[in-house]
Amino acid sequence: MKPKQIYLLLAIAGLVLPYMQFVPWVLEHGLDMRLFVSQLFASRISAIFGMDVLVSAAVVVVFLGAERSRLGNKRWIPLVALLTVGVSLALPLALYLREDR
Repeated sequence: MKPKQIYLLLAIAGLVLPYMQFVPWVLEHGLDMRLFVSQLFASRISAIFGMDVLVSAAVVVVFLGAERSRLGNKRWIPLVALLTVGVSLALPLALYLREDR
């Protein structure tokens, strides 16, 4: 399997898996961001994952800036993915789009 195909499969997993958890939570609690953040940092273990994702998101933003020439006009697509889904979609999507060059 070629890297481009792997990136696409990972992007699909990065969309589906987080939303499998997020959609039921939203249906139960609504878009209560205070509760979301409270539950995200409810324990040290969950805070580890929360901080890891925040740092990874910053890395993706820097990566997208550095890859400006390779991604061209498509650079906004992973940024929207980062803001609407997260790193799990944005990073493999950026790598997938990067393979076009």
